[in-house]
Amino acid sequence: MKAIRRFSVRPVLPEPLRPLNRLARNLRWSWHPETRELFESVDPEGWRESGGDPVRLLGAVPVSRLADLAEDRSFLRRLTAAADDLHDYLTGPRWYQGRTAAEDRAGPGPGAAAASGASGVPSGGSVPSVLSGASVPSGGSVPSVPPGASVPSASPGASVPSGLPAAIAYFSPEFGITAALPQYSGGLGILAGDHLKAASDLGVPLMGVGLLYRHGYFRQSLSREGWQQEHYPVLDPNELPLTQLSEADGRPVRIPLTLPGGRPLHARVWHAQVGRVPLLLLDSDVEENGHGEREVTDRLYGGGSEHRLLQEMLLGIGGVRAVRAYCRLTGHPDPEVFHTNEGHAGFQGLERIRELIADGADFGTAHEAVRAGTVFTTHTPVPAGIDRFDRELVARHFGDDAELPGIEVERVLALGMETYPGGEPNLFNMAVMGLRLAQRANGVSTLHGRVSREMFAGLWPGFDPEEVPITSITNGVHAPTWTAPEVTRLGARQFGHLPDAELWELRRTLRKRLVTEVRQRLYDSWRQRGAGTAELGWIDGVLDPGVLTIGFARRVPSYKRLTLMLRDPDRLMELLLHPERPIQIVVAGKAHPADDGGKRLVQELVRFADDPRVRHRLVFLPDYGMGMAQQLYPGCDVWLNNPLRPLEACGTSGMKAALNGCLNLSVLDGWWDEWYEPDFGWAIPTADGDAIDETRRDDLEATALYDLLERRIAPRFYDRGPAGLPGRWIDMVRRTLTTLGPKVLAGRMVREYVERLYAPAARSHRALDPVAAAELATWKSRIRDAWPGVTVDHVEAQLIPPAPGGAAELGSTLSLRVRVRLAGLAPADVEVQAVAGRVDDTDRITDATHVPLKPTTGPDAEGRHLYEGPLALDRTGPFGYTVRILPTHHLLASAAELGLTALPGDSMTEAAGVLMR
Repeated sequence: MKAIRRFSVRPVLPEPLRPLNRLARNLRWSWHPETRELFESVDPEGWRESGGDPVRLLGAVPVSRLADLAEDRSFLRRLTAAADDLHDYLTGPRWYQGRTAAEDRAGPGPGAAAASGASGVPSGGSVPSVLSGASVPSGGSVPSVPPGASVPSASPGASVPSGLPAAIAYFSPEFGITAALPQYSGGLGILAGDHLKAASDLGVPLMGVGLLYRHGYFRQSLSREGWQQEHYPVLDPNELPLTQLSEADGRPVRIPLTLPGGRPLHARVWHAQVGRVPLLLLDSDVEENGHGEREVTDRLYGGGSEHRLLQEMLLGIGGVRAVRAYCRLTGHPDPEVFHTNEGHAGFQGLERIRELIADGADFGTAHEAVRAGTVFTTHTPVPAGIDRFDRELVARHFGDDAELPGIEVERVLALGMETYPGGEPNLFNMAVMGLRLAQRANGVSTLHGRVSREMFAGLWPGFDPEEVPITSITNGVHAPTWTAPEVTRLGARQFGHLPDAELWELRRTLRKRLVTEVRQRLYDSWRQRGAGTAELGWIDGVLDPGVLTIGFARRVPSYKRLTLMLRDPDRLMELLLHPERPIQIVVAGKAHPADDGGKRLVQELVRFADDPRVRHRLVFLPDYGMGMAQQLYPGCDVWLNNPLRPLEACGTSGMKAALNGCLNLSVLDGWWDEWYEPDFGWAIPTADGDAIDETRRDDLEATALYDLLERRIAPRFYDRGPAGLPGRWIDMVRRTLTTLGPKVLAGRMVREYVERLYAPAARSHRALDPVAAAELATWKSRIRDAWPGVTVDHVEAQLIPPAPGGAAELGSTLSLRVRVRLAGLAPADVEVQAVAGRVDDTDRITDATHVPLKPTTGPDAEGRHLYEGPLALDRTGPFGYTVRILPTHHLLASAAELGLTALPGDSMTEAAGVLMR
């Protein structure tokens, strides 16, 4: 008999056990082993059945068991210790509170968004332990936010050093915190979850903002034929580690939006506590909404264009309103910095502009003020990966009777339209809007930063891609979440001194546990596919704890090439079944529900894995998620990644594997491109180039993969010394743990965001008070109006000392005299530069040096200004120079911010030019 209504009844714990509620409602348990062990001891069988979710566990524990625990002195001592530890974690000083204003000022200045700076381990402070994820200096304290409370009682920014933002709002469409809160689909969400956890560990006053999807992403199973099946279980927020945000009188907070035709869209706000970090999730499934509006937050990345647009409006516009409500009710500081994690949340900038206009600012002033405090992170290296909407769809949702009163729809459209060379003028691009609304932007690896500068160069015409103001901060992963308990207990500092035998036994233990896990999951999968128990005896022989184990798990878009390993099935079979040096492979991954091509790749892999000849050596596990990943990374010896270069923005699965001593085998893409060393793993050679056919490229790179496995990787794994140990392999494991591990930490990543983006953004936010923002907006308008008349008229160059025949020699100086027209602008409004460096065969300057020239005289009779300066000839070989004019203002984050430059034109006269050969 089916219930007509479903609701949850929460348990009433005996008084001595009340701290369990607080521990369960703060998601720090998801990365704190001692707290998880405490919950497991409450009811070991119930813990397994709950999937390691303490909220579900407490809802199912028998009353008699709770009564026994309330009298168990040993358990109560452990409970008190865990509660005290959480209190200390929430209230004690962390890295952020130990920073000083002087340290902050010593960091990158307003130009931090320029395309410079490698994304390695930052200077300043100790490199955190590979396992702890944070270093904790003395100084300062942050009052706690009681986890699980709808109205936290203290402000986490109260003791923040003056040079840093008091609070940062971090917007993302998905957050992968724990499998118990399934609000993620893949790498973007897992990265966002790790960002929040690392910020908590470091004491960074971050607050997360996202959506609560009633069906989450999807659960994956397989048909008997190996075709992906999607399932969307309903999630009850009352059964999740969430608390509804309420007004002081107990009424639930409602966030309103207005849709076309005046239709209302309401959302409630759920609050999750991620250590010290509050996470706000908006949910449209409320009774005040019509059916269509209730479905806005139905599932992650589902529906058509309008559905996605409504989700992104709710995330951005509604998210800002949720932040304001939370801060009003809790006393939490209003964010000074807003961080948009990918373009999905870009509308948050428009809502903040609307707020300032409502307070009396004009659009230009509000735009400048909002840009100053905004950071935008792009995660995709291809235009197809960006959300783009038809112009008319956006116009309809931001018309006169819809959202954002006071902002003309044409201004909204102007922020996102692809009005640049190579763009599609009728498409509204969320990443383009993100860049136009943010003064600072970054990619997520050094290579991705370079790709992003090239991809978005059209927004900064006249500038070379390397000058586009998009920097890079390489992603990291949260070690306490992804490191196996056995590895955590050893601690990073012990790996360098651990005997080979013990380190090898650790790896064997992890591999053996993976084999057990894989067999159970494979059995469950085959049962779902319709197999009977009698035909599954073969699963007991799947995988071998002594065989070289390779892992491959990720989303399944075509560019990640799930089936590259199947390019030559016969050769793969030989590797799997080699009599002396066999390999075994564990594969997992989900294709997007609308991606039939990805589903066909999954089916192709599954059908190969079903072959009785190899099914004990190659396994596909459905329903890849955080729970599976935490078992998979530690148990593999090699982590395989073979995307089409350079389409992997960063990729973090290999980082998680590395934290457990798993070696990487990857194309030089994303993070592996910058941190690969032969001591850590192997690089798969790539056949890059536009001229090569895609099929031919896959053939070549698959052959390179097979060769590496057959000739280098397997022999090294099975090359045993006198003690039966693979000494060279163990050396690579040790180097991975001790040298690579500290680089891939989310703690390192978040510290870079603080030092290179958040702190400069906070300074810019404070500098652009209403008066300064209005002045900057007026100045930019004046510059844009005048710029068509700004020209370089004449360039003279004289070699000093003069050389016979005008030949230039190393160490000589070129004295430049440049006459320019400023079209009514003052010399203080511009910078005239000499740009010099080596030149290629097309005379394009590479490895450029920029030398500012100084004004020497006012306008002559023709209205021209004279600029002069020396240019040192400090390198040999082909050398060239040019000059250009740029706008300059002390409140700009980079010289390219306006996208304006004046270069010598056809009408310019030149007295001399120099090329060194």
